Amino acid sequence: MPGATARLERILDKADELGMVVILGYFYFGQDQNLENETAVLHATDNATSWILDHGYRNVIVEVANECDNGKYDQPLIRADRVDELIRRIKGNQRDGRRLLVGVSYNGNTLPTPNVVRESDFILLHGNGVKDPARITEMVELTRKMDDYRPMPIVFNEDDHHDFDEDVNNMTAAVKAYASWGYFDFRRDGESFDEGYQSVPVNWEISSERKKAFFEKVKEVTGY
Repeated sequence: MPGATARLERILDKADELGMVVILGYFYFGQDQNLENETAVLHATDNATSWILDHGYRNVIVEVANECDNGKYDQPLIRADRVDELIRRIKGNQRDGRRLLVGVSYNGNTLPTPNVVRESDFILLHGNGVKDPARITEMVELTRKMDDYRPMPIVFNEDDHHDFDEDVNNMTAAVKAYASWGYFDFRRDGESFDEGYQSVPVNWEISSERKKAFFEKVKEVTGY
């Protein structure tokens, strides 16, 4: 799809210019039914990986599947019990000894399965559904105690909780546990165009009180 890859190229180039690393997702539930079979999944994986490597991007890490344990996935190879096969396949695709770093995420409030922990370069967790920040801390601690865990980054790349005015919230709990935290900001019913970085059409400005609160908290945490 030339149009899609051209758009992706613009995004990755701009992110690189800004010094940003992109977590690039390959598969999403509700879309994999468009792939006919396992062979199609493998072709899609190989094509995407080769495209990134051939273009020389060094600011890309891969999320093979968003929430691989979601029951809506049609293709067995993308599901939690087999997705480690795709992780290994991506890691095996190299250019001049260089490969992509790979991980996969799970449903909110869910720990990763051992087969994924064993193969991943980083751990992706979701904080959706976690109302008590103490559970965020617990998820990090329990992941680090898993038999197949070794020192590697733990990243909450999706969490729909804000409460940025509180001293203790999901974001601060993750950071204090030495895990990264990503805000899942979506437009709720009745909210204006200003809300929601993950709601189409997107207003990328820091235009709502919720967005302002998030960036103020980032400023406070980083001291920037």
